[in-house]
Amino acid sequence: MTTWSAPRRPCRALGLLLLVVLSFLLLRRYLRLEPGSCGQEVAQRLHWPRLLAPWLRHRQSGLHTKGQNFMLEDSTFWIFGGSVHYFRVPRAYWRDRLLKMKACGLNTLTTYVPWNLHEPQRGTFDFSGNLDLEAFVRLAAEVGLWVILRPGPYICSEIDLGGLPSWLLRDSGMRLRTTYKGFTEAVDLYFDHLMSRVVPLQYKHGGPIIAVQVENEYGSYNKDPAYLPYIKKALEDRGIVELLLTSDNKDGLSNGVIDGVLATINLQSQHDLPLLTMFLVSVQGVQPKMVMEYWTGWFDSWGGPHNILDSSEVLKTVSAIIDAGSSINLYMFHGGTNFGFMNGAMHFHDYKSDVTSYDYDAVLTEAGDYTAKYVKLRGFFGSISGSPLPPPPELLPKTAYESLRPALYLSLWDALQYMEPPTTSEKPVNMENLPVNDGNGQSFGYTLYETTIGSPGVLRGLVRDRGQVFVNTVFLGFLDYERKEIVIPLIQGYTVLRILVENCGRVNYGHNIDDQRKGLIGNIYLNNSPLKNFKIYSLDMKKSFFQRFSSSAWNLVPEAPVFPAFFLGALPVALSPLDTFMKLEGWEKGVVFINGQNLGRYWNVGPQETLYLPGAWLDQGINQVIVFEEKAAGPVIQFTETPHLGRNHYIH
Repeated sequence: MTTWSAPRRPCRALGLLLLVVLSFLLLRRYLRLEPGSCGQEVAQRLHWPRLLAPWLRHRQSGLHTKGQNFMLEDSTFWIFGGSVHYFRVPRAYWRDRLLKMKACGLNTLTTYVPWNLHEPQRGTFDFSGNLDLEAFVRLAAEVGLWVILRPGPYICSEIDLGGLPSWLLRDSGMRLRTTYKGFTEAVDLYFDHLMSRVVPLQYKHGGPIIAVQVENEYGSYNKDPAYLPYIKKALEDRGIVELLLTSDNKDGLSNGVIDGVLATINLQSQHDLPLLTMFLVSVQGVQPKMVMEYWTGWFDSWGGPHNILDSSEVLKTVSAIIDAGSSINLYMFHGGTNFGFMNGAMHFHDYKSDVTSYDYDAVLTEAGDYTAKYVKLRGFFGSISGSPLPPPPELLPKTAYESLRPALYLSLWDALQYMEPPTTSEKPVNMENLPVNDGNGQSFGYTLYETTIGSPGVLRGLVRDRGQVFVNTVFLGFLDYERKEIVIPLIQGYTVLRILVENCGRVNYGHNIDDQRKGLIGNIYLNNSPLKNFKIYSLDMKKSFFQRFSSSAWNLVPEAPVFPAFFLGALPVALSPLDTFMKLEGWEKGVVFINGQNLGRYWNVGPQETLYLPGAWLDQGINQVIVFEEKAAGPVIQFTETPHLGRNHYIH
């Protein structure tokens, strides 16, 4: 008995071991875990008690501070970071951009997380496709980059409402970025969902996230002293265990510091560095210095110039920051594009809407091409890296497709019959409070208000941001921040007054973020009498919006189109699709859609003259092009290999 049973025991043990290994491999595949990230992530996702899996922990201390140094485990660590926002870059190009970052000598990726895109309706979350945050973070690890995550909830980032969802503004008493109950309840629900995705990606769980930012530039807002402690606790209570940071510019630094959180600074001029670091030492003692945002360029606004920063100036400032013993993050390393209606705005003295391009005059261009800044910074970081840098990837090729002449047309007025039924209301309703999108209101796009009038006079009211006024289908003029009234001419009998209002972008920075409702705000008056009985159409221009147009709705483009209107054309691509830039010369203002993807706004006031069209969003064969034009259509749509972002303006 003994002689025969002895061999069976190792076989049984071996079989058990193989079963365990096979089960683990299947489990890892099911959970989509990356090699090296398994142990603690398995425990986290399956909610195993921590005491059952102490053997899974292979990283103990993470990124921490020791005197004036960052330490990663037991080694001194310098953060050489760069910002890339996954939501501004086509997913197919994420790897290309991150490989170029690695080849520039950087070791850390920083990215914001846009709440408004991830929770477009209260309680409905989207982390798919271009919003797959987890895939982006894992890709960074695969490329060999650490990650600093900046989850907000407010992120600024020149994005609509600083990344806060517009449905928050349905509450007339809403106080954003405070401990107002209506705001914190929404943040808590969002963080419950977001952090369940983020926690397994932390360094101490085997992932690449080494630090997490607490809100963003709150010192410049500073409306509630309890707010930053609330956000800090909200992160920690949901399992954030890595180093916590704040980030403020010189205007907000004195009000942005919070106990137990490392303060970092944002700047563009090296002359601000000594003063800001002296302040940090005075409030938090000897700690590592970190420039969380060194602004490598700047964003552009419609009607202004294209802002650029000289590459030699950038190299000089980066060198000075590191010579001062400070870690650094380049904001932006690669800016990308404000696709769709993503862009924000500024409103201090005048309202200024941000352009579609987020090129930012960054280290990589909007399309991911190398710049003089890249060449100089790669040389600099290569000289201090201690080992050869990987070779820079080849550039993605560009092409200029043949000009496209739209063949079909549909006026907005004829398109209304295909829309969802309008909201009827005695008084105007702002965009956010419309009873659409399952009670979440309208976030982006245009809203059309219709009512009947029977007399001439002066029309006035608050329009946010830009309202085109029509009598029947005849255009009369605009109402906006500057033009607050318009004369309605004598009309025979009753007629239809129409106001097409565009949300051009909610402000992303400043004290007036609570006042960002769009559309008609309150009553609109004709001869001091409030107009009543409105039909209100929500023109959000999502993919489903165009699916309502039947093929028979379109007509051949007439000699004299009636505007606003949709124009439909076909872009044939014979070979593998390549990146290109659309040029709408002769067109005035509108939005372009390619295969259902919203490329963003164009406007002949400049500075931006071309729209970036990623080859990854084109198909071999026929591609659908729809242009919504407000005022005047050109004969063709042109394509070019090079972008035209406008007249350069050097910033200092």
